[in-house]
Parts: sequence; C-alpha cells; structure tokens
Amino acid sequence: MEYNHFYQQSILTRGKFWGRKAAKIDWYKAPKTVLSLDKHGYYKWYEDGELNTCYLAVDKHVKDGNGEQIALIYDSPVTNTKKKFTFSQVKERVSKIAGALKNLGVNKGDTVIIYMPMVPDAAFSMLACARLGAVHSVVFGGFAPHELAIRIDDAKPKVIISASCGIEFDKVIPYKPFLDKAISEAEFKPSASLILQREMLICDLKAGFDFDFESSVSAASPADCVRVKATDPLYILYTSGTTGKPKGIVRDNGGHAVAMQFSMDYVYNAKKGDVFWAASDVGWVVGHSYIVYAPLFAGCTTVFFEGKPVRTPDPGTFWRIIEENKVNIFFTAPTAFRAIKKEDPESEYLKKYDLSSLRTIFVAGERCDPPTLKWLQEITQKPIIDHWWQTETGWAIVANMMGVEQLPVKEGSATLPVCGFEVHILDEAGEILGPNQEGFVCIKEPLPPGCLPTLWNDNKRFEESYLEKFPGYYLTGDGGYIDPDGYVFIMGRIDDVINVSGHRLSTGEMEEIVSGHPAVAECAVIGIEDELTGQKPLGLVVLKDTTTISNDEIQKDLVALVRAQVGAVAAFRTVVIVKRLPKTRSGKILRKTMRMIVDDVPFTVPSTIDDPAILEEIREIIMLSQIGKISKKQNLKYYINDEN
Repeated sequence: MEYNHFYQQSILTRGKFWGRKAAKIDWYKAPKTVLSLDKHGYYKWYEDGELNTCYLAVDKHVKDGNGEQIALIYDSPVTNTKKKFTFSQVKERVSKIAGALKNLGVNKGDTVIIYMPMVPDAAFSMLACARLGAVHSVVFGGFAPHELAIRIDDAKPKVIISASCGIEFDKVIPYKPFLDKAISEAEFKPSASLILQREMLICDLKAGFDFDFESSVSAASPADCVRVKATDPLYILYTSGTTGKPKGIVRDNGGHAVAMQFSMDYVYNAKKGDVFWAASDVGWVVGHSYIVYAPLFAGCTTVFFEGKPVRTPDPGTFWRIIEENKVNIFFTAPTAFRAIKKEDPESEYLKKYDLSSLRTIFVAGERCDPPTLKWLQEITQKPIIDHWWQTETGWAIVANMMGVEQLPVKEGSATLPVCGFEVHILDEAGEILGPNQEGFVCIKEPLPPGCLPTLWNDNKRFEESYLEKFPGYYLTGDGGYIDPDGYVFIMGRIDDVINVSGHRLSTGEMEEIVSGHPAVAECAVIGIEDELTGQKPLGLVVLKDTTTISNDEIQKDLVALVRAQVGAVAAFRTVVIVKRLPKTRSGKILRKTMRMIVDDVPFTVPSTIDDPAILEEIREIIMLSQIGKISKKQNLKYYINDEN
C-alpha cells in the first residue's frame, strides 16, 4: 500500500475513512455518526455507537474460539516468576475482579484508582473496570503520597485498588503506608480499598475499609460486560502540568478502540497471534495503550514485564525475554537502550540470545538520538522505528507506518505523520512555516480518534493548554521542523529551545552532536541564564563505563564538535561530567529541574523522579564546577517540599 494516498484519504475524507476503520471492531450498536461537535464545540467520534472495551480485549477472542491462545505472559526477574494466561483464564479472572468491585458498590460511571506494581492483576483490574463501564485512573505504583492525594481529590474514586508492595531492583517498596498517608491527606475519601498482598511483604488491613484482594475476588460472582457509549470515558491518566497540578487526560471508549486497532494494523504491522512486548509500566500511557489494550484488541499475546533493562539481573534481560517468548514486535524508550549500552557497550550479552523471532523494534517516549539508533541497528540488525506521540494522543502522531509502506529512515526524524494527524509547523503569529524552518509543532483539528476529548472536569484548562494559542490547532508543546520531503523532526519541548544572543538554538540538536562522541553514554544539554547572552548551553554528560580518555580531553572534544557542527553562535563552552542524570521513572531526563538548580530557582522535586538523591549529586557537581548562580550556602532541602 502506498503511504501518501492512504494518508491523504484520512485527511481529505475523514468521515468515510474513520467510518470504515470503525467497522473493524465489534459494536453492540454500530455508530451512524462518525464525527460531530458537542455543546462545547469539541470534536467527538462515534457519538451514537455503543460497545464495551473489555469485551473487545477479552471476551471476543473466547467467543471466536481462541480462548486457549496465550493472552498475557508475565515475566518478573525481580521475583523470579514466569506465568502465562490464556484468553479464557483472563476472562475468568477479570470477570471475578469486576464482581468484587461490584460488591464494593462500583457501577458504570464510577471512578477507580489503581495504584499497583507491574503484576498481572494491575492489567486485569483495568479490564475489570472497563467491563463494568467504570473509569479507571492508574497512578504509577510508589508515587509520593502527596501526589496520590492530589489525584484522589481530582478523580474522586469510589474504590482504590493497590498492593502491599512493589519492587525496585532488589529493594521492596511498601505501598500501603503511601496509600494510607495519601487517603489521610486527601479531602475526598474513597469508600473502600482492595489490597493485593504480595508474599515478600504482607501489610496490615484496616477493618471495614481495606479488603483483601484475593479473598474478595474468590468470593465474588463473575460480572458481565456493560454497554457504554463510545463517548463515555474509559480512563483518566494524569500527566504533569506547568502549574504543578497534574492534568487528567481523558480517553473515551469508542475512539480509543478504533485507534488502537488501527495502530496495531498499520503502525506496528501486528498480526493476530503475534507476541507484542512494550517494556513500559501501566502507570504510563504506553502501558495503557500497548501493554494492555491494543495488543489484546488485535488478538496478540502481550508481555507483562516487572523489572528494568539492567541489573535485573544484567543488561541481557531484554534479549532473554525476546528469545524465550519469541517476541515479534518490541517497543521501549531510547533511555532503556542507553542504559544497556552503558553497561554492555560491546553487546556481549546480546550474543548469548537468538533474536530471530523479532521483526521490528519501536522506540518512543523521548527523542531517539542518532547514535543510539545507529548502535541499536548495528547490534540487532533489525529495523529500528522511532515514532513520536504523547499521553494526550494515546498513539503515534508521527511514525514509519510499517503496515502501510516502509519508508527510508532519516536519523533524528520519526518519519511522516500518521493517518489522521495533519501536522504543521507554526510561527509565533500562527503562520505555517516552510521546509526546515523551526517552530511550534501543531496538529490541525480535528484530531483523529483516540486522542483526548478534554481534561477530566476541566474544560477551561483543556482550552488554555492546547487550543487557545493557535485557534483551529492543537498545540503539542513541542518544537521542531518539517524537511522538504515531509519528514517531521521533533527537537524537544518548546522550553528546550534556548535564546543565545538573539539566536534561537535547539538543545536537542546539540545533544545529538554530544551523544555522537564514542565515549558518551548519554547526555543532556540545558539552557542556563547568562547576563551577557541571555542564555548559554550547559552540557551534562555520562560516560561509558569502558571510557579511558581523560575528562579534560572529552570536554575539549565535545566543545569542538558542537562548534564545528552548530557554529560559534551556539556558545557551547561548558561540559560537566556526571555519574548519572536525574530521570522520571519512565526514563525522561529532568532537564527543567536541572535548569532550575543551576539558575537558583526554587522548585518542587517532581513526584515522578526515579531517585531524588541524584539532584543532590548534580547540585554538588555544579557547585564545585562554579557554574551558574548556585553557591555553597545553599541547601537542596530549600528546594524540596516536605512531602518528598
């Protein structure tokens, strides 16, 4: 199939195109209206359709005679556990969890918060909510109590499903104290909690409020699927906002189902029976879309992984799982591969495993720097497909659509827009820019099915965050450009573009150059305040474990590289070698937080941070390097609120 013709159909004949795609899923009541506007003037997909998301993911396959196919493979190197569940077994488990929720008063339209580690019952609880027509909101397991309390007050859950603990590498993290503190702090009080007791840590339960998950599920009667409208919410997923209060991204049932099925067919080229593995967490959008829902809709086997790419037990974990489970399509964040590259730069661990089942590797979640893409391509000899999307969209905006036409790869680009996404680069005045001109990456309305229809109980913020700046467009918050061939290059968040002596420069471009040095494992380039130039770039660099070159030599090399490729205008003169970079648990580097440390701006430690101690390390190194405004008199506790 030719990409350009297929894509143009999705833009020029939206109604017909997405009406045909909707016919590929099973509806209780097929929609007659494909696209419409609601009373707020927001676009809606399939407003008169009725369906059930859990039915599409589970029951349909059992009904079609595929009940004995493996639906989910659980691989937990941190607990030395491996399990497989057929579609029939998943249906039985999910139906009983739904019954337990029903016994606690959960009905269609109610909200349920799921605060769990990467265990199968986290996925089954999501499906159980969908089965009842309840709205689930998954909060990453181990989030700080204050952050969980904020989400409780916003989502107002009738029930919270949690576990006694999670595991980070070899460390057991008690969840129950976090949950108790969050409920105590929250103004809204849920009516009950279901607690999954894990054998490595049994927690105390409060009589009359906390209910044992296993006992409640065993005692429950199976619950049937409930019909919901296509426009009814399936889930809320909170993402960080500029004001500090998280934004509740809403996902509807109908558009989501169509988009997920479409993406499996045309973006990932996944076939029924394929083994699909997204190495992420159900707390993130990737976990929702491509661990739980999309693979099951498509009749694939999904891999559910509790662990990390390294140290569980070694940097060969990914390759082992691919070989053992004959994974066909693999999807993770570039940061995972950078972690593997740092510990195993010569890919010795990969050589122990057979990757012949693997057809494609997809990367997303952050920009894939060309050195990582090249390294991965060389060691695996597989197509590496970078694609770009957001929590808000729920699926790829830009990708090399493997089920349509495999296009040539351009390093640094996620390739071309996916069907339904009309991407433009706008200047500050809202005018469309020409080829290679960098500006705001925006999507012309309407967004295709599956994207956020609004924010949870906050239409005003939805408009202010995404629609007001450029009427008729959705503002992605990213900067970038489109080349003469239509390839989209995402250069990072808009605030990652720095202004040096009046020149707008991309820190993403500088990161590309720095990360290309053979001694560099990963890096971040941030813009810091400068009295003379307004801003100047600062490079923070993590070296490969095998590096033998001196730090002074590397610093000189990197400054010379950026000067040669960007020019003296970049004013890239400062490089600091660090042991590690602060990241969120999903692997995104906290550039803004580091910028605030250097610029002496008070901040709250992000709740998503992997390890807050890294910030103290960065502060000390910056202080010793005499960079920025930070001084010895300052104490990092000044920056950290009491909750962290």
